[in-house]
Amino acid sequence: MRICVDHQMYSFPEGTSLYEIAKQAEGSYPWPIILAVEGGRLTELSKPAHGGEEISFVTVHDRIGFETMRRSYTMLFLTALQHVLRKSGEKAVRCRLHFSLGDAFFFTIDDSPVTEELLGKIDAEMRRLARAAVPFKKESLGTEDARRLFAERGMTDKTRLFRTRLASRVNVYTLDDYTDYYYGFMAHDTSMLVNFRLYPYENGLLLQLPEREDPVTVKEPGDDSRLFQALQSGEEWASMQTIGNVADLNEQFIREGCRETILISEALQESEIASIAERIAERETVKFVLVAGPSSSGKTTFSQRLCIQLRAHGLRPHYIGLDNYFVNREDNPIRPDGTRDYESLKAIDVAQFSRDMTDLLAGREVRMPSYDFIAGKRFYTGETLKLADGDLLVIEGIHGLNDRLTYALPEESRFRIYISALSMLSIDEHNRVPSTDGRLLRRILRDSRTRGYSASQTLAMWESVRKGEEMNIFPFTDQADVIFNSSLPYEYSVLKAYTEPLLFQVLPDDPQYLEARRLLKFLSYFTPAPADDVPMNSILREFIGGGCFRL
Repeated sequence: MRICVDHQMYSFPEGTSLYEIAKQAEGSYPWPIILAVEGGRLTELSKPAHGGEEISFVTVHDRIGFETMRRSYTMLFLTALQHVLRKSGEKAVRCRLHFSLGDAFFFTIDDSPVTEELLGKIDAEMRRLARAAVPFKKESLGTEDARRLFAERGMTDKTRLFRTRLASRVNVYTLDDYTDYYYGFMAHDTSMLVNFRLYPYENGLLLQLPEREDPVTVKEPGDDSRLFQALQSGEEWASMQTIGNVADLNEQFIREGCRETILISEALQESEIASIAERIAERETVKFVLVAGPSSSGKTTFSQRLCIQLRAHGLRPHYIGLDNYFVNREDNPIRPDGTRDYESLKAIDVAQFSRDMTDLLAGREVRMPSYDFIAGKRFYTGETLKLADGDLLVIEGIHGLNDRLTYALPEESRFRIYISALSMLSIDEHNRVPSTDGRLLRRILRDSRTRGYSASQTLAMWESVRKGEEMNIFPFTDQADVIFNSSLPYEYSVLKAYTEPLLFQVLPDDPQYLEARRLLKFLSYFTPAPADDVPMNSILREFIGGGCFRL
């Protein structure tokens, strides 16, 4: 059969698998190949190739390939764990994947203490399976058959989740003698899964994996203790509402409706904002509250809600957006690809910002700038500001935690807040809800509503946005006095009705089609919820509209 591989024609025997073709093509790719795109459709390497189709390959450095690799590591770990316990004469135990912590996954194991000895045995078994190149075998089951299978194996999260699945069939994977379900493709076999480390951590363990920029090298875990506490706190919040996973959420909406869940979620978030305001009020030297976080975290709405809580403590906050200190567009830094870098600190007039903040701290009156995003220029309306006793500034922008921005301000005058949408939910015990997906869905909706962008345009920009976050935001999170989680456990159900139509507009010939389909499949696990009961001051209103704040 004749097949076009990366725009070149080749001949292969009938029945040749995509894996065999990938082995011949791997010298043309800088990173290991993990998936294929055949005729515009993403597929696994175990599939046979079809004559006349255009084929290209996905590597572990590509976003979809990288996530496939991480899923495959998860199943390898769970398989090795059950093997080790069986060899020790112990029964199978419930192991739960909670969340990612940097480049690691955090797991807990029920009824089994995590010791160095146990992790050493699991590590050895994972590496044995990797050397054996054990294939990931996929089988399509009827949904009811899959429910019965996982009920027999005690995986109740999956059986409950499948109850609300409209699809008549589901794909399950088997690795050696361990069977599980994942909401995405897997690697061809275990042979590439050799770059990992296991560490005991808190009440569980970390499966440390490579980062995407270097997907074959494993770094030592960083000090993410404060982020861990924020993620664990989010899980506790969800647990207070008996929402530990998507099945819990769906069943609650089906049984009781969504109003109470929404109101409790919002009340818990408001209590956290009030607590932060109280901490600020207790520090009388604070004059600058700096709010920073990645894209679509809800920084603007959070800052304005914080201002209200600070007023309730007798303070007089003034909101300032760092965007007003952008340099004129012609002075903006240029990336190597020729595009303007709006995420760089050099996009901010740091010198002018420092002069203005220093003058305000000294009690002088300052002319406050505004920015015309259409013209790409800073301008002044005549608005002035002068700080008196009880006055303070709430300054929102992605560089708020960077000392290179606030170097001129006394340390005691600053209070730093890192905000991000850290997902509280898991899909089931072995599949997490990625926090990044929540922010991406928020941004797709906001870009469409406020900027007229298509979902394809937002998806095309997302890679650049993420790189900017890695450079300009995440390295400074440990500078924060407090971490605020802006995620709401119910939000995916509300976002579903708004974002699905936008994602369906991404057509098969669009480069962003595969990512749009992945997000649509992700949303399919959620029962939709109307936005009627979402309060006007909710962070979610920043994205779906109808809020009470000027954004």
